[in-house]
Amino acid sequence: MRDLSRLLCPRSIAVVGGKPAAEVVRQNVRMGFSGAIWPVHPKLDSIEGFPVFRSLRELPGAPDAVFLAVNRHLTIDYVREFAAMGAGGVVSYAAGFAEAGAEGEALQAALREAAGDMPVLGPNCYGLINYIDGALVWPDQHGGVRVPRGVAIVTQSGNIGCNLTMQRRGLPIAFLCTMGNQAVVGLSAAIETLAKDERVTAIGLHIESFGDPAAFAHAVGLARAHGKPVVALKTGGSAGGARLTISHTASLAGSDRVVGAFLRRLGVARVHSIPVFLETLKLLHMFGPLPGGDIASMSCSGGEAAMIADRAEGRGVTFRPLDPAQATAVRATLGELVTISNPLDYHTFSWADGKALTATFTAMLRQQFDLTALILDYPRTDRCDESDWLTASDALIAARRATGARAAVIATMPECLSEARAEELMQAGILPLLGMTEALDAIEASVARPAGVPPITARLPDGASVMLDEVQSKRALAEHGVAIPEARRVQSPDEAALAAEALGYPVVLKAVSATLAHKSEAGAVRLHLRDAAGVRAAAADLLGLGDSVLVERMVTDAIAEVLVGINRDPAVGPYLVLASGGVLAELIGDSAILMLPASGDDIRVAIATLKVSALLAGHRGKPAGDIDALVASVLAVQTYALANLGRLLELDVNPVIVRPAGHGAVAVDALIRLAGEHR
Repeated sequence: MRDLSRLLCPRSIAVVGGKPAAEVVRQNVRMGFSGAIWPVHPKLDSIEGFPVFRSLRELPGAPDAVFLAVNRHLTIDYVREFAAMGAGGVVSYAAGFAEAGAEGEALQAALREAAGDMPVLGPNCYGLINYIDGALVWPDQHGGVRVPRGVAIVTQSGNIGCNLTMQRRGLPIAFLCTMGNQAVVGLSAAIETLAKDERVTAIGLHIESFGDPAAFAHAVGLARAHGKPVVALKTGGSAGGARLTISHTASLAGSDRVVGAFLRRLGVARVHSIPVFLETLKLLHMFGPLPGGDIASMSCSGGEAAMIADRAEGRGVTFRPLDPAQATAVRATLGELVTISNPLDYHTFSWADGKALTATFTAMLRQQFDLTALILDYPRTDRCDESDWLTASDALIAARRATGARAAVIATMPECLSEARAEELMQAGILPLLGMTEALDAIEASVARPAGVPPITARLPDGASVMLDEVQSKRALAEHGVAIPEARRVQSPDEAALAAEALGYPVVLKAVSATLAHKSEAGAVRLHLRDAAGVRAAAADLLGLGDSVLVERMVTDAIAEVLVGINRDPAVGPYLVLASGGVLAELIGDSAILMLPASGDDIRVAIATLKVSALLAGHRGKPAGDIDALVASVLAVQTYALANLGRLLELDVNPVIVRPAGHGAVAVDALIRLAGEHR
């Protein structure tokens, strides 16, 4: 992993090129960069008052950071020369590399070779900004200011990065790093370097692709070890978004639900919009991860109290009711006409009364919520007087100082909380949140989440594949502990009848063929056969659909059917799928995804999220299912998958029939696809 510390925190910056390079010089002067600036140009004498060096050989030393804005062919020559002289790293501004087709891909490979061990951001990269040291390798305007500490944001998009600097939410940005094509340096190297900087409070990632998922997992783990929470905004989840992502960065985006499972395993909070991304970073900057989602709300409006209660439905946050002692403490600060609840509508009886408001807010903040918020929309100051609103926020500030509790102001509309007011609140230890829905999303995303065992990120095996038939698949799974029904494989109707008599009725008959991926749709299954005549007739029909027939004792006490599958995502690796199973599995669309390896507890929690869990719990007087046996079956399927990870492409067990508690779970159908030939 390349160390980006010299590039991100340079003492000297070299700029090579024309107008964009000159803009880098201007931005450094504007931000008060105290290090050396070395413009390089073959013809100019000065740039923005700085003397120009005609070639790299004339430079006083190896620069810590380089902004390189020359054409794509010259870029490779310059990168090789900077690497040879020991530069700390290069931002490659030029486009026309892997995002531009085969010729560009060849040039990008040449760029990697030229860089050697030197870090290169890009190509097709806007650069980076260090707002702490005032160091910019950045060829454009931006909206940030110098800060002593703050969050770090890493994005593959230069334009999105530029837009993020224009936020007016009070969020202190310490570093902004854009990655471009990630030809040499990936997202992971930036995370690792930023995680080690004590001035960084949290790390925000706008991700189009992960690059090496194992390196990403390691980098996120390092960030957590350094106390830096990570929040991610992942794009490219839709089919159209994935195509655009690939054209932009020439890398695989990963399917959206698998990406979500991957990030959850790593303990990374995932958000789905830029406003929530910024609000979450702001919360993490101020308070770090919240210990839980137990929150309180205060407002002088019943409408606002009802609205935030509605918005909290379905989220991982709760408005815990006040117990009698807590309610008594709050009631002592309010009139008898006020109903004491959470969310609390304290009415307007105490509006503009700083002493009364401070007493109420202090009483609420003392109830040990993970976060207590005051809903407050400041009026526009060009037409209105905001003094009464300032009384309310001053009362909250006083209450926070008295209690030390985490407190926030939520403006239901972003235009009702100015940047200046947000900064004042943050200076006073109050978190300003803009937008009610965005605030709740940010609170939910900021709840501390444990990281699991690092996920397996093995890539897809190459080459041809082979599909095992049902008998081969079930035999392979049985060797790893998966329970399967007693069965016989036969070649004729008479053999089928004899097998049925030996197994005991009722039986199931199925055509066996590696080409029958969905037997029910092909009419290759016969159920509830109870006599020899029926078995012979069914076997005669089915022999035309496969190379043999499987006669199987039928499970007659099914409580529920569950699909268990293993598949592989090209971006992040193998994963486990649990779903409501049977012939309606795709129609129901009820599934959960876990990264490998999954623990028994992980599997149990995932099963509880499925609709089929209602049947497993004992629906409408029916017996409960054997959930312990189901979990054991899933673990056994995973054991097979891990033992065959070098060849396994996909595995489908549909269904596992769950029997009543204490009677087990049985895999009654399975298909496995492996790389290479069957052996």
